[in-house]
Amino acid sequence: LEPEKFSEVMEDGVLLLMDEILDEVGMEYMPDVWRKLPQDVRDEMVVVAHQASDEFLTAFMTDMQKHVDDVLDMKQMTVNACIQNKPLINKIFQECGDKEFRFIRLSGFYFGFLFGCVQMVIWFFYTGSWILPLAGFLVGWATNWLALKVIFRPLNPVKVGCFTIQGLFLLRQKEVSETFARVNCVEILHSEAVWQAILTGPLQKNFFAMLRAHSIVFTEKMIGGLKPFAVAALGGARFAEMKEDIATKISEKLPTIIDQSYAYMTEALDMENTIREKMQGLSPAEFEGVLHPAFEEDEITLIMVGAILGLLVGIIQLFTVFSGGSNCPAPSDR
Repeated sequence: LEPEKFSEVMEDGVLLLMDEILDEVGMEYMPDVWRKLPQDVRDEMVVVAHQASDEFLTAFMTDMQKHVDDVLDMKQMTVNACIQNKPLINKIFQECGDKEFRFIRLSGFYFGFLFGCVQMVIWFFYTGSWILPLAGFLVGWATNWLALKVIFRPLNPVKVGCFTIQGLFLLRQKEVSETFARVNCVEILHSEAVWQAILTGPLQKNFFAMLRAHSIVFTEKMIGGLKPFAVAALGGARFAEMKEDIATKISEKLPTIIDQSYAYMTEALDMENTIREKMQGLSPAEFEGVLHPAFEEDEITLIMVGAILGLLVGIIQLFTVFSGGSNCPAPSDR
């Protein structure tokens, strides 16, 4: 972000905000004097405040940039977003791995047919009753195991004759990077979410402490010319209290108009293109980590589910083939 540009896009909101704060403080600390104050004098005070606000916002944003890790924990922000909205995790993985999930669904047909042909040959020569359940178990296990291997292996491109072989997911690095960047920037890393993480996240105390420090400096400059008049009207102690109050109101109310910076922030950070380009530049080993964790922890479960379902199908085949109405001999005769 360019601090000067940030100050510029916040200009209108800050002008209205300062008008509101000065009116509140004037009515609270010196209501009689404030009511009698000519409107052009009040307007002049707002103009002075506005001029000082440019320097205030520029300095504040520059300070935030230098200490960004003290006010924003991006990792914590994304983790919290996923914890609070679990369907969001599904959406990210489903959109990024759409073709891989579809491949796993269809792999039962492709690989199951191939393994079934092998089973058919074995069955032609030997029809032991244990063949069908065992074959079903092995086919179910091998189908899911092979499907996962085809998706993520080989990790690096391997030349086989005139063909280049690589894991299906890794071959789609460019396409997946675009999808991943788009979904994340729409659902997690948009400007509003970033500011909400700053304003309400675990580091919010650092942000508000920084904002208050700059607000105090801003207040000093804004009312510097009015100090003799204000001290005469209020007294030194009350004047100091008023300055503190102004600084407090600025630090409390500025976040309420921060939404005016969203459009500029989105344009300036260009998060989607940045993420897409960085992901497309990842090595195959690094890129594998985008989707593989969705399977990795439960790979054994996925494979065993396939094996158990295959076993059940084999048992059904067994009773179908050796049913009483079949011309085939009973299992005991074999």
